This record gives sequence, C-alpha cells and structure tokens, in this order.
Amino acid sequence: MKATPAKAMKDRFGDKEKLVAAVKGLATPELWLERVNAEKGLERVSNAKLLRLHATLSRVKKDFGTRGKLIDAVLASQDRSKDAGLRSKLETYPTPRLVDLHDVSARRAKADKKAPKPAKTEKKKVARSKKAQAKAKTGAPAPKAKKK
Repeated sequence: MKATPAKAMKDRFGDKEKLVAAVKGLATPELWLERVNAEKGLERVSNAKLLRLHATLSRVKKDFGTRGKLIDAVLASQDRSKDAGLRSKLETYPTPRLVDLHDVSARRAKADKKAPKPAKTEKKKVARSKKAQAKAKTGAPAPKAKKK
C-alpha cells in the first residue's frame, strides 16, 4: 500500500521545513519559473505537491541540467528544433509541464520508429469470364447467369 504524503515526507525529509528548504534549493532560476504566491510561499503548499515538485526538479537537474536543455530536448523529440515560435511558447511553460511534454513526445517518437510503415498492397485480381471482363472495361454491369 502506498504511503500517505505526510508519511512519505517524514520518511524522506523529517519535517516539512526541510522539504520546503530542499525544494527552494532546487528552485533556481535555471530550473524554475517563479510563480508562487508571495504572501503564502511554498510553506503553504501541500506535502503531495511539494514531493512531486522535488522529484520533478531533481529529475530535470539530473537528466538535463537546465530548463533550456529540457526545452531543446522537447523540440528535438518533436523534430522542431528550429521553430523559434514554439521555443518562445515553451519557455513560458512551468517545468513540470515541460517534463510531461518531453515524456509524451519521446514516447510518440519511439512508437513511430517502432511501427512498421504500411506496405503498398495491390488489389487481388478476380477471375472473371471473358464476357464479364469486357463489360467491366466498358462500365456496364456484369451479366447475370442464366438458369437452365
């Protein structure tokens, strides 16, 4: 059974102040867009959100180094590295959203490489009588068989 956010926070960090300090330590300008309410701050954010945020920022720092490199990876996985408009749009996105976008686009790119391209199939030629073939060329309906 999965531990509650409070239990997970206590197991990993001891108390909420240490968790907030760890998130603030990772929330540098190269990894984080400052969008926290100045009056409330990170201290009023739930334990579950703080744990998720810490995991996301740690992953970005380990795998990419900075938000800029993460944005480059997203653009590369979508084959749009030279798209300046998309780059400026992605720079406004928060880091967790960029991570999700990277995961999705990488998964799609992997699936596209793995899926075989459909081969061109030729129509099967149907055996017809000579009269039916002649009628098919002219566009007339095929003759009905006579009952004996």
